[in-house]
Amino acid sequence: MSIIKIKSISEMKKMLGLEPPKHPLITLFNWKDIAGEEYYNREVQVAFDFYMISQKKLPCGSVRYGRNNYDFEEGVMMFIAPGQVMTSSVEAEPEGWALFFHPDLIRKTSLGKKISGYTFFSYDVHEALHLSEEE
Repeated sequence: MSIIKIKSISEMKKMLGLEPPKHPLITLFNWKDIAGEEYYNREVQVAFDFYMISQKKLPCGSVRYGRNNYDFEEGVMMFIAPGQVMTSSVEAEPEGWALFFHPDLIRKTSLGKKISGYTFFSYDVHEALHLSEEE
């Protein structure tokens, strides 16, 4: 399986059948908005040229991040830095959201200078941040 390298947020949204982003360096969308059943029950290996922060509520498949399986059960948040390889297999309609932003968006900010120090964007972390929802 070859790695799909996604260079822009516009390219990613087009691949997912979503509307073009309102801004070329950042987007937020609901996973439910992904168009079509063709995204289910197939394994895809991707590397983004931007950051991803994603939250999901329901078990919907599996994720391998680097060489390790990601703990991807109910109520998790996942963080991926540019250039890192993620392999996912979506088995059911996901519920949650995803924020994608290009490094250029934060390049000259204090966050841009510190973000590489946040280990949750690293392969070194093998577990997702587990969340619970109060009702």
